[in-house]
Amino acid sequence: MSMLKLSCLLTGVMLTAVPGVAMAQMASETRLGVGHPVTESDLGAYFSIPPSGKGLPLGSGTAKQGEAVFAENCAACHGEQLQGNMSPGIGGDKLIGGRGSLATNNPVKTTESYWPYATTLFDYVKRAMPFNAPGSLTDDQVYSVVAYILAQGKVIKPDDPMTASTLPKVQMPNRDGFIADPRPELSLYR
Repeated sequence: MSMLKLSCLLTGVMLTAVPGVAMAQMASETRLGVGHPVTESDLGAYFSIPPSGKGLPLGSGTAKQGEAVFAENCAACHGEQLQGNMSPGIGGDKLIGGRGSLATNNPVKTTESYWPYATTLFDYVKRAMPFNAPGSLTDDQVYSVVAYILAQGKVIKPDDPMTASTLPKVQMPNRDGFIADPRPELSLYR
């Protein structure tokens, strides 16, 4: 038998064997009582918040509260004035400014110029920030930091509270600067 035929035969055997192994393993785990039913809360950790705000947690925050949270958790990377920090090893993006710059030769991607929805800003901060301890902020702290960033960028008023009901209503400056994705399956996630 040639090496090519042997290789194809072995590959075919491996491909048919793998699903069988996975099925046997799943049956074994079920029989042994391993795991637990997945709750909506469990799934929340793996799905992002859409523009509609569906899935936003309870909580609230203001820019004033967010200023303290930002100073403690964000300023080291993003700068005390949200101007960014391009120091090697601790560089964080600029968070405000840049409006109208995306179509220029020197685009500045910030929350004002680039983010189309405030809900996705919340989601990003909740999951990925602070850089040294992602996901460590409470929901109230995330609402507060988002309120602070948006207020500093003059997207909202400094005393506007951010909650699950107010955040989706925020009109981001470049909200209409994006082309909608025409794939019909995306309607499942809105």
